[in-house]
Amino acid sequence: MKISRIGIVGSGRIGGTLGVLLAKAGYEIFYSSRHPEALKDLVRKTGSKARAGNVREAIAFGDVVVLSTPLKALPALDAGAKEALKGKIVIDTSNPYPERDGVIAEEARKDQGGMGVFVAGLLPGARIVRAFNTVYFEDLKRTRNKKGETIGIPIASDDEEALKIVSALVEHAGLDPVVVGGLKASKLFDVGTTVYATSSSAKEIRERLKIESAGTGRAA
Repeated sequence: MKISRIGIVGSGRIGGTLGVLLAKAGYEIFYSSRHPEALKDLVRKTGSKARAGNVREAIAFGDVVVLSTPLKALPALDAGAKEALKGKIVIDTSNPYPERDGVIAEEARKDQGGMGVFVAGLLPGARIVRAFNTVYFEDLKRTRNKKGETIGIPIASDDEEALKIVSALVEHAGLDPVVVGGLKASKLFDVGTTVYATSSSAKEIRERLKIESAGTGRAA
């Protein structure tokens, strides 16, 4: 499956930064938000490979869709957008913060399957990949941590093809992918875990999560 177009739903700190990094790697970027007219500066910063519009346009455009909205915004996606996401590889970067997202965040934190399973339940039919939820956007911009090491990005999905595609996107963005396992394994890098908001290297993430090896990409 050839990937050349990235649709970004929620073009804030993480979504916007990813767009810039992936545009530098040669991908076409379509930013979207509820107010696409406010994205002009981001499009200009990203360069000639970027444009902006509404959410449905971004979903239709992308071979892969980056879903980078607050968790509370996911149920608010209209029926057309949810239908359009079916069959798409969707990179979910969201985190549950009750002080921002309210009751849905509390529900997500109680879900024994972790955020990956919870989000998949909100978007049936989408090929959900959990990634980029552990890194602060300022660190993401630099792609390096304070030690000068390339930042590792934990990834989880039940879709093997999607895992390979997103791993390649992570590499093209200048980061190191760490495949942790299926969606249930995403709880290993949810809010409050040992690798959350640490900007750790791939080696350190594997050590903390007891990943068997870079080859298997599975938790021990």
